[in-house]
Amino acid sequence: MSAIRLIVGLGNPGPQYHQTRHNAGAQFLESLASRFAINLKLDPKFFGFSGRGIIADEDVRLLIPTTFMNLSGKSVAAVCQFYKIDIDEILVAYDELDFDPGIAKFKRGGSSSQNGIKDIVSSMGNQREFLRLRIGIGHPGHASKVTGYVLSKAPPEEYARIEDAIDEAMRCIPILYEQNLTKAQHRLHSFKAL
Repeated sequence: MSAIRLIVGLGNPGPQYHQTRHNAGAQFLESLASRFAINLKLDPKFFGFSGRGIIADEDVRLLIPTTFMNLSGKSVAAVCQFYKIDIDEILVAYDELDFDPGIAKFKRGGSSSQNGIKDIVSSMGNQREFLRLRIGIGHPGHASKVTGYVLSKAPPEEYARIEDAIDEAMRCIPILYEQNLTKAQHRLHSFKAL
């Protein structure tokens, strides 16, 4: 497996979306940047906030697109083209309806109904073999309720579990670099926030 050179956190731009369920990926990225002292700056040519730093002795770029979620691929493709980053060198963090709050899992490739992921796949020439970090936000129970659900804030107890899962996922990133994906998955997939 190639080393991850780009870590992306998905969300919607603007203060009204801050800390909503749909912004769990962006929240992870902000926390990761803070933990590893990586400064994120608005970079218009990449349609997002980007930064560069060292995680576990690896040179890594971080990105939070400032496009809306369903246009995330525009930002990811711009960074990848500029820095010659291959599809298997990308990790994308995003909210996952199929997992309860407090659960996060790594996965490589596959399909997804998440609009940001679908747009990235489309923008990268239908290549889908990038690594994903799926952060559980739970499901409202019916498809008709999904839009309002993901764009709203979780109640405090749920939000705390999402934060705990994000924190554990951050602890697994150095394991991903220093050991391998299997070891990082083993640790993260055995975690469930109380």
